[in-house]
Amino acid sequence: MDYLIENKLIAEYLRELKLPSFKEYLDLVEQQAINEHWTYRHFLCELMKEEVARRVENRKEQRIKRANFPEMKYLQELEREMLPQECKVILPELETLKFIPEGRNIVMYGNPGTGKTHTSIALGIKAALEGYSVYFTSVPHLLTEIREAQNEKSLKRLQERFLRFDLVIADEFGYVSLDKEGGELLFNHLSLRAGKKATITTTNLPFVRWNEIIQDKALCAALVDRLCHKAYLINMSGPSYRVLETKKMNEK
Repeated sequence: MDYLIENKLIAEYLRELKLPSFKEYLDLVEQQAINEHWTYRHFLCELMKEEVARRVENRKEQRIKRANFPEMKYLQELEREMLPQECKVILPELETLKFIPEGRNIVMYGNPGTGKTHTSIALGIKAALEGYSVYFTSVPHLLTEIREAQNEKSLKRLQERFLRFDLVIADEFGYVSLDKEGGELLFNHLSLRAGKKATITTTNLPFVRWNEIIQDKALCAALVDRLCHKAYLINMSGPSYRVLETKKMNEK
């Protein structure tokens, strides 16, 4: 068969089979195979390896995109010496990500600016890169989603989707007060994952002040119980990193 015809057919076959890496690396790998006297099987194996590598990277990018991170924050970027003591001690264990298949929660509480959101995003990004499905949301945004789904009679679909994620990060609990209905909706939603799937919650309030956000005392106690059962409870109180950073800039 004519070389040009062969090339055209190969391109059509690869497009139909959706094998973009085969097309991209075909000439390069073919030349290497000729130079090194590869067998047909070895040649095919090398092309397949490139295709698999491309698909693995694509899946990582898709998981990161679906996670909805507000910004990209990585564990290697953390200034660990600036983290509160409890976080510094427990972080190496959390980095193993064993808490995800174990379905254990993490609750990070303390004043603003101490690294709660950065740490939670960094753990989420590592989880996504290692194959876990992750979803990041703020608690106010999550509650809005729940209310909208309830109004549109699609709450069950939202709950099923919420439960499928290996890791959910619920950021900024405590910034918005919840009425009785809002507290019940949030409780019911987060309870779906209790004991089954891992959730990271960040809050600026210690547990004794959660009743300032959820007025119903019984409901507040139940939510604390669900989130904290067998969870990592990390006190993130300490000097604000952002304030210290600002002071350093002003001193220059």
